[in-house]
Parts: sequence; structure tokens; C-alpha cells
Amino acid sequence: MPTLMIQGTTSDAGKSTVVAGLCRALVRRGFSVAPFKPQNMALNSAVTPEGGEIGRSTALQAVAAGIAPHADMNPVLLKPESDRGAQVILDGQVYGHMDAIDYHAFKRRARERVLAAWERLSSRFDVIIAEGAGSPAEVNLREGDIANMGFAEAIDCPVLLVGDIDRGGVFAQLVGTLALLSETEQARTRGFVINRFRGDIALLEPGLDWLRAHTGKPVHGVLPYLQGLLLDAEDGVGLAGREVAAPDLRVVVPALPRISNHTDLDPLRLHPRVELTLVGPDRPIPPADVILLPGSKATASDLAWLRAQGWEAAIRRHLRYGGRVLGICGGFQMLGEAIDDPEGLEGPAGSEPGLGLLAMRTRMVAGKQLRNVAGTLSDTPAGEGAPVSGYEIHHGVSKGPALARPLMTLDGRPDGAVSEDGQVLGTYLHGLFDEAGACAALLARLGLAAEAGEAAVDFAAHRERELDRLADGLEASLDMAAIAALVQGDASVSHYR
Repeated sequence: MPTLMIQGTTSDAGKSTVVAGLCRALVRRGFSVAPFKPQNMALNSAVTPEGGEIGRSTALQAVAAGIAPHADMNPVLLKPESDRGAQVILDGQVYGHMDAIDYHAFKRRARERVLAAWERLSSRFDVIIAEGAGSPAEVNLREGDIANMGFAEAIDCPVLLVGDIDRGGVFAQLVGTLALLSETEQARTRGFVINRFRGDIALLEPGLDWLRAHTGKPVHGVLPYLQGLLLDAEDGVGLAGREVAAPDLRVVVPALPRISNHTDLDPLRLHPRVELTLVGPDRPIPPADVILLPGSKATASDLAWLRAQGWEAAIRRHLRYGGRVLGICGGFQMLGEAIDDPEGLEGPAGSEPGLGLLAMRTRMVAGKQLRNVAGTLSDTPAGEGAPVSGYEIHHGVSKGPALARPLMTLDGRPDGAVSEDGQVLGTYLHGLFDEAGACAALLARLGLAAEAGEAAVDFAAHRERELDRLADGLEASLDMAAIAALVQGDASVSHYR
């Protein structure tokens, strides 16, 4: 099966966006395309229609390819719970918890799952665009590798190496990475892509000529820096937030150590009257209209971190002055009276007192809840409940009187809670701001009334526009004939012209 693998000199070199752009570009040319990431380590994830969990960036790439995401597209997902351990997701389902040493020993078995998933995808699609993880030059992780060259060697596919010029030192990135590969891995590295370039390309050309001469590898393209590109992130969350000259709603978010699914915030970044501020460790907590507690992969320990950073006192002061608080998934659990984890499903076994803002208690139970859901918001200041949809990913089960005042109804059952005074809201729903109507209704409930003639933020439509913009950039900057030849095993490329 024709497979092309995109690897990077570093994490965040742009592999995920290049794969998404290639998926969209090749679909435009009439091919059925699927993304594939053998192994991913990320806390942003998505739920597939069959109830599996995969990395969020891979799900975005499936959207770019015009297909539904599937667990086969990301057979191994590692969700860090501490600096040394992670929850291991195999074929979309929780396999268990492992520290780094145990997982390294487990990779032989994981490799079997990876190759089986790739074979299943290969039977269904014309082309597979695979994505590496981190860098293939991590010499300490080479043994048993399934994420980069180990996978490429196993299926015998060509590789393109992406370097990020915006970081500086791109020629050192590319040449140094290539030098650390074995002879066979160097041979299957068919060329380079330079990402995030801004400036006059003429000034770069001497460097490109040197790179070709020094390595004997072609440069298949120099991709432009796409200003303001906002697509579902794989993992890392920037603390820059979004500044607005005269915001009508100030939303402040603690950047939790194990923050998960922070893509929930993306629609707020787009709203012209919302200022979103993420606050990192040991930083002052700015004034806010809304404090939003995001999802967490280690809810109890992140709650302890919040307390140590002074957020509990800040939240209580915020509420005394009429502010609002919204919790999503793990953030929702923090709003209750306690978080019990007797089996240690998200860290050390035990219990952590909650913030006590909602009369409920959460218990972590085995069997993660993974589902795509749809429903309606409860009545809001904007009127009748708006349609809402998204997904749930959580171990916690919450119970208590607060749930008698749900924030929404999902698939016929109540979800979330609203305090009697309306200041504290919570939900298990990820993606709650993605739909235009739901976003407008929720923001109205949080204190931002819509203005006459104002267009609601439609994140799904925005995502499609951004994917097209990304594909346009790749089409204009990449040697697509050469890419096509690699995909088709150096066969004729006339189909692409």
C-alpha cells in the first residue's frame, strides 16, 4: 500500500499540519487518503464514531481527508499522568498504566498492534500519510522504535524530514538528524521540507543549494509561515492567549500541569469580543469575568497544584464580586466537594477535597467513558436551549444534589450542573463551544450578550477554511509531482498534473 511518512527534526516541527495539508491536497486530486500515527503522546484526544480514543491531531487529519476518524489511525496513544508514567491506549481503548521503563519493554507487543492497524487501513484507502513522533534521532529510544524509522523500516516506506526554520538553525536540524540515522534510514529519507518560512526566498536559496549538495537530498518545498493558523493542536498549549483591545468578556484559564483537551478553548480565541488569558505557574492571576477550569488528565493532583498557586482563594474572591466559574470535565469535577480515586486510575490512590462550589462528589471508576454526544442546553438568557454536541472522555462519575440543575441534556440524559445563583457552571462535554448556536448561548449565560448583526463563531466552518488555506499553501510551495512519485512508489505522476 502506498505510504509516505512525514518525520520531524523536533517535536512541533510542523509534522501534524503538513500531514493534514497533504491529506486535504491529495483528496482534492481524487484519492482516498487516511492519516496514520503509529504512536502519539498527547493529552488532547478525540472520540471516534466506534467509541475509540485517538490523538486530536490525527482526528483533525481525518477531517482534512474527508473521512471519519478511526482507532486504526492512531493505534498507540500515551496520555502522560506524571513525569514518568502514562495511561496507555491501544486500538482506542485503555490498556493500562505504565512507567517509561515498562512501556519501553512493552513496545514489541505494541508494534504488532501498530502493524495490524496499518494493514487494516491499507485495505481501505489508496494512500496512507503517516506521521512520526518527536524526532527519529533520539538515539536512546532507537531500540524497538515504533514511532518513527522503526515503523518506516518495517513497512518499507519513504520518509520526508521536516525542519522548522522559525526556531532557527534549520540546516543544523536537518543535517544533524540525518547524520544520526543508520545507512538504511538515510537512504529511505527521500528529501526535506522546510516549514514556517517568512521573508525573501532568494535569501534562502544559497542555503538550499548547499543542503542539496551536502546531503544529496532534494528540498521538496519551503512552506510559508501561515499567520494566525488555528487548528486543533496535538498537545502543547501556548500561554499567550489572545488579547483584545476592549474586551466585553475576559476569560482566564489556569494552565494546569496536565491540562487536557484544551482545544475546547479554540472557539473563544476566535471571538472578537472575548479576551482569553492562560496563566502559567507562579504568575499573577489577572482580573476576569469568567474563570474557566479546563480538562485534566490528573484531576486530583492538578487541583492540589491550583491550591498551591493561590487559585482557590482567587476563585472565591472572584465569586464574591459577581464573577462566574465554568468547569469542563476535570475542571467540573474540581468544583465539587471531593474527588475520590481509590484505585489510583489517575495517579496515587486517595481522595482530594474539592473546591466545594457544587454539591456533588466524583469517584474515578474503571472503564473510561468514551462517546460522541448531542443534545440541548438548558434554558439560557438567550432563550430556548440551543443544540449542542461534542464528546466525553472521563473516568469520573459524579453524584449529588447539584446535578438536579443540569447545564444541558445529552442523548436524553442530564449533564453538568448550575449553582442556584447561576455563577458556577460545569459539564463533562468537550467541544461545547464548537457549534455556533451553543457558543453564543453559553457566552450569553457567562455574561456576553450578542450584539445586533453579530456573526456567531462557527468553529467547524473555521476549521474547514483553515484546512483549505493550509492545503493551498502546500500546493503552492511543495513539489507535488515529487510527492506524488514518492506516494506511488516512483511511478508515473501524470495523474497529479
